[in-house]
Amino acid sequence: MQKGKISKLSKGLQKLIQEEPNSKTTGTVSRHVKNSAAPVSAYAQRTLNHLNGGSTMQAALWLKNHLKKGGKIVVTLAGALSSFQVGVMLAELIRKNKVHLVSATGANHEESYYRFVAHSHYAYIPRYTELTPQQEAELRDAGLRRITDTFLPEDESVRIMEPHLLKMWKEAEDNGGRYFPHEYFRRLFSEKLIKADPKANALDCWAYAAYEKNIPIVVPGFEDSTMGNIFASYTYGGPHKKKGDVVLDGKIMKTGLDYFHLLYDWYMKESKTSPIAFLQLGGGIAADFPICVVPSLKHDLHTPKVRDWAGFIEIGSSPMSYGSYSGAGGKEKITWDKLSTESYYQIIQSDVTVAFPWIAAVLLGL
Repeated sequence: MQKGKISKLSKGLQKLIQEEPNSKTTGTVSRHVKNSAAPVSAYAQRTLNHLNGGSTMQAALWLKNHLKKGGKIVVTLAGALSSFQVGVMLAELIRKNKVHLVSATGANHEESYYRFVAHSHYAYIPRYTELTPQQEAELRDAGLRRITDTFLPEDESVRIMEPHLLKMWKEAEDNGGRYFPHEYFRRLFSEKLIKADPKANALDCWAYAAYEKNIPIVVPGFEDSTMGNIFASYTYGGPHKKKGDVVLDGKIMKTGLDYFHLLYDWYMKESKTSPIAFLQLGGGIAADFPICVVPSLKHDLHTPKVRDWAGFIEIGSSPMSYGSYSGAGGKEKITWDKLSTESYYQIIQSDVTVAFPWIAAVLLGL
């Protein structure tokens, strides 16, 4: 480092300048990795030095230290990450007690189950950007539901689980029950109503790992999902309902308000003894919903002594421009009292499927 020149800068600017990563390493990267007890982490630490790679490594090391000091982590899932097999990494992190609450879109939550029951029926189309509208219509007519480069097998997943869930919903109505969306789904595991696809690895299902560990799941905007749409159709009693079709009372499903109440209680209980970090995978409601629990506790419930989020890390490709809320940086969140000036924050402008595996590897000590 050019300490002489740096010493002439303002104190605030000096704090931003650090010694370069790997400035003291010796030997080849191959030998460094071969001699390491954690080769994947060793390779990451040796090679992810700058730009988004460097941001990924810094975030991973911060989270590792956060956990080491007794901290906890909330992970949020956007897009269709479960269809893109995020469970391979997330399920293991849950089993190893590295993740303590998951907030997922209704689609991500259910798609973890769909991978569990129908893995061998999924298909892959890597050159999806070249499809014409006519080809997309052809896929539609064949019943192939495309999610970017992946086809979700609706008949072998959604329609297999729907009868079991409908039975639960009817029972809840008959018995005056009212449950969260994820609680109905968890009964599919606890009552052994579904089984893993012969070619699926059940250990890659993050929802199953969360069920086994009994960690909380938050599903904001459940209606914005395939099973949420189906539930909406069962609770509809308007003029477009066919005579004789099932009509359920929508009150049997707990809503986003109930999930936010869960977050109030969970956050206050867990933050008494542990700082809590926020790892946002993509944008959207899965992240925007739970991060608001801190300012709501402070300003809406007027709760004294609310612990701030210890850190905020986001992996996403949404640019910080044109009012893109998903691309809002950590500094903007300070103005909403979601983060404090002491909270660690890191924005990684990348594809989650590229950056998150490196973070998971470091946290798992691979």
